[in-house]
Amino acid sequence: MSVIWNRQNQRMATPAGPGYALRAPVDIDASAVLTPSALTFLVALQREFGRARAYLLEARETRQAELDAGQVLDFSPATRAIREDASWRVPAAPSDLADRRCEITGPTDARMLINALNSGAQVFMADFEDATAPTWGNLIDGQLNLTAAIRRELTFATAAKTYELNAKLATLVVRPRGWHLPEKHLLVDRKPMSGSLFDAGLYLFRNAAQLLERGSGPYFYLPKLQAAAEAGLWADVFAFAEQWLQLPRGSVRATVLVETLPMAFQMEETLHALGPHASGLNAGRWDYMFSAIKTFRARPKDMMLPDRNAVTMTAPFMRAYTKLLVDTCHRRGAHAIGGMAAFIPSRRDAEVNAVALTKVEGDKVREADDGFDGSWVAHPDLVPVCLEVFDAVLGEQPNQLGKPSGGVLVTAAELLSIGDTPGAQTEAGLVDDIRVGLHYIAAWLGGRGAVAISNLMEDAATAEIARSQVWQWVAAGIFTSERVLELIDQQFKLLADTEKLPRLSEAKTLFTAVALGNPLADFLTLPGYELLV
Repeated sequence: MSVIWNRQNQRMATPAGPGYALRAPVDIDASAVLTPSALTFLVALQREFGRARAYLLEARETRQAELDAGQVLDFSPATRAIREDASWRVPAAPSDLADRRCEITGPTDARMLINALNSGAQVFMADFEDATAPTWGNLIDGQLNLTAAIRRELTFATAAKTYELNAKLATLVVRPRGWHLPEKHLLVDRKPMSGSLFDAGLYLFRNAAQLLERGSGPYFYLPKLQAAAEAGLWADVFAFAEQWLQLPRGSVRATVLVETLPMAFQMEETLHALGPHASGLNAGRWDYMFSAIKTFRARPKDMMLPDRNAVTMTAPFMRAYTKLLVDTCHRRGAHAIGGMAAFIPSRRDAEVNAVALTKVEGDKVREADDGFDGSWVAHPDLVPVCLEVFDAVLGEQPNQLGKPSGGVLVTAAELLSIGDTPGAQTEAGLVDDIRVGLHYIAAWLGGRGAVAISNLMEDAATAEIARSQVWQWVAAGIFTSERVLELIDQQFKLLADTEKLPRLSEAKTLFTAVALGNPLADFLTLPGYELLV
């Protein structure tokens, strides 16, 4: 058997079966995860759904070309019947997903898993996507950690402390990578398989039966969808997996992150497409802003955003989207989950804490008053803040699904009022985008997907909005590319002097390419992934 691929410290294994092969670092033992039966299942998923995935990704490109040519987004007349049919609702939530008033998110490393599951939040979203740099080691370690946590066997020890799981844990929900991301370490018919199918497939294969035995189930958050048809593909994947693994129909449940602008026009269609697997929708911030810039990259002046930290959830286009999301969910019996509080409390600066916690509390009060059933935090110290706010509104009720819908009418024009966002485009904001983008990308290339920067937990969504905002401002003539290059050099030198970031030079090259290249790159994680082992 000939070697197909070679790289320092890596090798191509002999094919594990007809038409597929592993391509992985030699120093990482994945045999406990990638058993022959697990590989058979993964290959079946890829062969069954790989073509449909490719078709939907091509449809994204076609739709973007239409938008670049001047078409606008609107609610589709072709699916009006779904929106106007008042009879359908999503299935009732499983008992351990009925109360989602506080959800904590983070990567799948052992310490994070233990701390998050012990945090007192109702739900922990273990993230293989934005909060995980998809190195082979991180992916395999994450799958092992999740299985150990589900079986109550996960521990983690440092010289100073041993971490163990409590008796009462948050309900586990897993976010696989988006449809656009490949998994280059497993080739199926000599092509990289889908990262989405790899992450979700392994989690289902290894844990679904055990979760059901324990009174829970295989629950997912689905990221980066751009059309209801993409949710429909997930529904087909779940049905296939349920049949293969002999799971009860509808036992796999999913919440969709509405974090792209096109999805704001297809929320009801998305819940409908998921069918028995639908649970709810989540309102994001950074990725939604990134999508707004990317979707209308041909109209940067019309869709101009101010400094990213000035764009709050009260901006007109964000307000319209969240109001529509809550109304859509509650008319269909689905959970509406609010966005992230990314602040990391400081144990050394009480003044910074006081200001930030007041903002976090105000944000959660707005969400609870708007009818959201719960919200996200990034740090265990914020769980009590979120719980206090939602406890005051919910009381003994698990959610706000029983609250009558207000019959909200949100127009396409309101969803597209991006240019009406108050605020300015400042050089200080530009410098912040460059600094945070460089810092995060360097850490990501070094294997860390969740990074604390200036008392905020940053992930890949942060880097995407930072670099796309730089691109938009240059494209609109607010700043010159020459000035941006000067500031990139400046911030690179400052970071080199103050932070231990071994891959900072590579981060500078990547950031420059995705912040100044034309057209605006779809995702920085695609070229970035080629640099990961």
